[in-house]
Parts: sequence; C-alpha cells; structure tokens
Amino acid sequence: MKELVIISGKGGTGKTSIVASFAACAKNAVLADCDVDAADLHCILTPSVHETNEFIGGKRAAIVPEKCTGCGTCIKLCRYDAVRESTAANQNKRRYEINPVACEGCGVCAWFCPQKAIDFTDVVNGHWFLSSTRYGPMVHAKMGIAEENSGKLVTLVRNKAKSIARNEKRDLIIIDGSPGIGCPVIASITGADLICIVTEPTLSGEHDLKRVADLARHFNIPTVVCVNKFDLNPLIAERILADATKRGLSAAGTIRYDAMVTKAQIAEAAVVEYTNLPVAEDIKRVWNTVLSILNK
Repeated sequence: MKELVIISGKGGTGKTSIVASFAACAKNAVLADCDVDAADLHCILTPSVHETNEFIGGKRAAIVPEKCTGCGTCIKLCRYDAVRESTAANQNKRRYEINPVACEGCGVCAWFCPQKAIDFTDVVNGHWFLSSTRYGPMVHAKMGIAEENSGKLVTLVRNKAKSIARNEKRDLIIIDGSPGIGCPVIASITGADLICIVTEPTLSGEHDLKRVADLARHFNIPTVVCVNKFDLNPLIAERILADATKRGLSAAGTIRYDAMVTKAQIAEAAVVEYTNLPVAEDIKRVWNTVLSILNK
C-alpha cells in the first residue's frame, strides 16, 4: 500500500481538480480529503455518505456559576483573554464566564481554580465521513467553524483510509492535502511515499512552492512538482521547473490553462472524464509520470 499526497504552497492552484482526475485515472484507489479546513473534493466526486462520525479533538472550559466565588484566579491566569466578567443580571458579587470561541482548551483555569468551579470537558471540533464514489471509497471531514486541532483530524482521516485500503486490498491511497505549510499539511505528508506539489506560474506560486518544498525536504519525502496553467506565464513556469531541478526534485510535468476545467467542476466531473481535449491529456501524462516514480 502506497500513499500519494497532492499539496500546494498556496490555494487556488488547481490541486483538488487534479486529485479528482488522478482518482479517475487510478480507478482502484482509496481517496482521502485531508484539506479538512476547506474540504471540496466532494464537490467533484459527489460521494454517497454511508457513515458520519463526530470528531472530538480537544477540550473546552466552562465556569459553573453556582460554584464560582469570583476570586478571579482564572482571569489572571488565562493567556488568551478568554475569561471575562459575567454579564448576568441581578448578581450580588463578581462572577466570571469563559468565551468558548476564545478558549484554547489549555486547561490552566480548571487546574488552578481553588473552588473547582470550572468544567473541562471534551468538545466536538468537527465531523468525518466514510463515503463511496464512482472511483472508490473516500474518507473526508469537515472542521467546525473556528475550531482547532485540524492536524489531529487529518491523522484520523489518513488512518481510516489506510484501514479501508488494507481491508479491501487496495494498493494506493490518494490524499488531497491542504495548501501551505501548517499543521494539517504536516499531518498529511508525514510518512507518505510520494508528494506531488501543484503550483502555478505566478510570483506567489513560485514563492510558496519553495516553502512547501523545504517542508517536504525536512521530512525527507520524495517529491515531484507539477506546474498547472503553465502557459499563463511560460517564463515563470520554466524558472519554477529549473529551481525544482536544482533542489533535486523531479518534474511531474505541466498542465495548460483551459476553461474546460471550470466547466468540468460545474458538471461535478473530473477533467479527464469530462473532456478529451489536450488539457485532459496533460493531466494523464502527469499522472503516468507520478505513477512511474511512485512505483520505483
């Protein structure tokens, strides 16, 4: 069983569209959408959800008004300004409450409260799903608004995908990772067999590619680079590929710009199943290159 992770240095490079086409080309893979903060692979693959589960990734503090004596220990110790004076009416003495959005779940207030007046309980940070698509099983998730611990949720999604691959004897997991270099990206790539970085020929694309390439090198994971929409600026595209070569990265290929990609998205279809135009052939060539490197 091998894991292929598709990531990008910045959003909007076309990563998820390429993942959908890779899924169509593979036909027998397990799919994992690890871009849990802004998951959208389901918009193309229209999965049928078979199982929905809560994700409990942390804890949150809440003051029990009846126990609070107003000593103020919690507001003195909180580093996140989550504790505030209570606005409850008709109170005879000072009381405090915790803003659940500002609370980081560190537990310091609950630990040091002399009256043990603070509950520190598990919180549901999001949901994860087991689904089926026309190209195989899919594990995906959705973080709640302003929730934390996306790295933990990514790890959960990957582990579930591995379990399905083992049980169904599928030899490939295709992971749609997050853009950037944060916790969800690190959780997506750690221990993977190959990373495919999708970038675009812009200054921001070039800059952010270098950051994510450094991240991949830090974890010593084989990495290839794909330049999407390369013909929008061929000079920068060539510069990106030249820099990738200097870094010891392999070039997976280039994909031209085509408005047909947007039409495929609207039709909830992968590009390679929606059209036979050259853009689809570009993606297939990139897929074959990635697959050959993955199977070395």
